[in-house]
Amino acid sequence: MLALRLMRGARPAVQLRRLLVALASAGTGFLLLCALGHAISHPGDPSGALLRLAWCLTPLAATVHFALAVARTDPGTRPRPGLAAIGLGPARLMAVSATTTALSCTLGCLLALLFFLHLRGDLTGMPFDGAAADFLAADVPIPWPAALTLLGLVPAIASATVGFVLRPRDDRPASAKREARSYGRFGAYGRTAARETFGSYGRFRAHRPSGGRAAGPAPDAAPGRTPPARAGESTLTAPPAADNETEDLGREALPTPREAPKGLPWGIAVLAAGLAVEAYANRQGTASAAPLPGGLAGTPSVLIGWLLTAVGLAVAGPGLTHLCGRLLQSTHPGALRLLAGRVLMSEAARIGRPLGIVCAVTSGVYAMATLYDDPTGPEVGPLTTLGLLLVTSCTIATLLTAAVEAKHARSDTTAALLRMGAPATMLRSAAALRAGALLALFGPLTLVVAELAALPLTS
Repeated sequence: MLALRLMRGARPAVQLRRLLVALASAGTGFLLLCALGHAISHPGDPSGALLRLAWCLTPLAATVHFALAVARTDPGTRPRPGLAAIGLGPARLMAVSATTTALSCTLGCLLALLFFLHLRGDLTGMPFDGAAADFLAADVPIPWPAALTLLGLVPAIASATVGFVLRPRDDRPASAKREARSYGRFGAYGRTAARETFGSYGRFRAHRPSGGRAAGPAPDAAPGRTPPARAGESTLTAPPAADNETEDLGREALPTPREAPKGLPWGIAVLAAGLAVEAYANRQGTASAAPLPGGLAGTPSVLIGWLLTAVGLAVAGPGLTHLCGRLLQSTHPGALRLLAGRVLMSEAARIGRPLGIVCAVTSGVYAMATLYDDPTGPEVGPLTTLGLLLVTSCTIATLLTAAVEAKHARSDTTAALLRMGAPATMLRSAAALRAGALLALFGPLTLVVAELAALPLTS
């Protein structure tokens, strides 16, 4: 009931993202049901049915990834101060987020089932009744246990993934965890690094520094006059309040650059291995071909090369984004390039992986489009078109959702810049500079990978 109330009271933008998750789940569920229809209409071809079911794993993975991105940006399930007092701690909010994802995916799967039954001719009274009766085996009864099992895969995997990724975790270092697990004085749980003596606090809330004298002005000091410095004490005074505020705003305006992601060398290595496998498949030709989507044919090396290339781009995406931000700040940067580079470095882990997946999907779509442009090539079927549209739309929507999440995460930085008097055009120029830098880095890389991925299919 709490998940339903949170879903009902969300803003229109959040409801739109949940609706897109439901539509993606509907497309994936329909593809799974079509694979089931082919299996029941061709009982003598189990390998073909299994292959069609295996090709549904790519849309399923894209849908789950999109559902996870939407769950991460849901403001209704974001931990806030005071919610734990009413029973909405991190674990409860994680369960609510997983339940919300399951409800959205279940709604989409129900829509897919109704559309599947309508195209089979089982449901009448609407346009296109029985339009695909021959293709969906309308003369064979549906095995409902198998159909419901396939439809339950999408909400089950999506909710389990959301629950696993958004689970409460302790991000403190191991030394801090060991320090927190130790017991302090008088049975207090945890202790500080610096021990305090029993008389470290004086009367009337006067805190005594390490020198033994209470803080505050000397009793013989006149109002408005600085007391004389004692031996061994510094004569430097604290800066004015206005200078302190300006310094704090300056530190707050620019995000702190995070450590570079660890996966860049591994991603480049996997990407190079995938390109090498594709080059080997190009030399071997199409001997011992295996069926691919849409009537394509290729060796198993092609499949392995595509898979390694996609994994390599996804793993190397955060590191490449961090590198792009570092390059923007090189050679004496100004305020604009410094801001754009710092933001890219701080958001590398958030937007880098979706950006790498978009590059992998774009290279695959380019390779297939190159093959389909050939007059002697295969024709595009409706299920192939649906699968390509589903995977492409989910990956692009995931990238846009991650960009929205990054915008919300740097809202404090934007507010600090506006308080300091930064013009809005500067923020827009920094966003355009970040987008241009990412396009300049990932665009040529995507084209090179796409050309190499298309060689084994066109040779």
